[in-house]
Amino acid sequence: MTYITLNNGLKMPQLGLGTFLAKDGSEAYEAVKYALEIGYRHIDTAQMYFNEASIGKAIKDSKIDRKDIFITTKQRVHSNLENMEKAFNESLDKLQTDYVDLYLIHWPNHDPKINLSSWRFFESLYESGKAKAIGISNFQQHHVNTLLKDAKIRPMINQVECHPGLSQVPLKAFLDEVGIQLESYGPLMRGGVFEGNYKEVLESIAKKHDASIAQVVIAWGLARKIVMIPKSSTPERIKENFESLKLKLSDDEIKMINDLNRGKRVYTDPDNSPWGPYVI
Repeated sequence: MTYITLNNGLKMPQLGLGTFLAKDGSEAYEAVKYALEIGYRHIDTAQMYFNEASIGKAIKDSKIDRKDIFITTKQRVHSNLENMEKAFNESLDKLQTDYVDLYLIHWPNHDPKINLSSWRFFESLYESGKAKAIGISNFQQHHVNTLLKDAKIRPMINQVECHPGLSQVPLKAFLDEVGIQLESYGPLMRGGVFEGNYKEVLESIAKKHDASIAQVVIAWGLARKIVMIPKSSTPERIKENFESLKLKLSDDEIKMINDLNRGKRVYTDPDNSPWGPYVI
């Protein structure tokens, strides 16, 4: 496993298992349990995924020492302090842990004052040790700049949509400059990497390495020093994704993939998301 060191010194496994759309119950449980068996040590979930309880049980049943597993979850919505505390504590109960390694604001609110209010709560969690690292998700550069003006603690992570169709080169350059780690979700573009010109270019690279398209995409992100959390509930795919750690792409191959960028989103645009109506 390769690790990324966050701006607070915490080491984070660079490859993890994403669990978006993994159904609560046997699907999420078996996926996480198998992933841990074959060597994953980073599990990403969220309150909005409604599968934290199954993930917590799988982690517990794995018998792996808690300190050796990096658990990320995300705050579902912005709210008042009482509701945010309640939601966080419910996540701890479901995950069967007394802390999380990383807690993220899942989506930026359209009101920067509300983002800052939520961030103040996150800062208190970090200071108390209940979250070893805190960060944001789906924040565009202007969201980050506004938050940094008043944040006491700099976010450690920004988890965003990032894949060959949306390479996020400008955002990554900005985040590198301000010391925030970029993390990718949706690296396979909801299957888009297996279609059209994306497939043609990626498949040509994959054949050279006797690898799969998915492995090439994940290796591309890892080579760019991005944290990757591909989602799968299928044992064969979970293992295939994990073996991306062995794949090393050339600079020319990375450039070929970068050149596929079309600024194409397959998930929600953060500037037009429906998750921002709450008013303090």
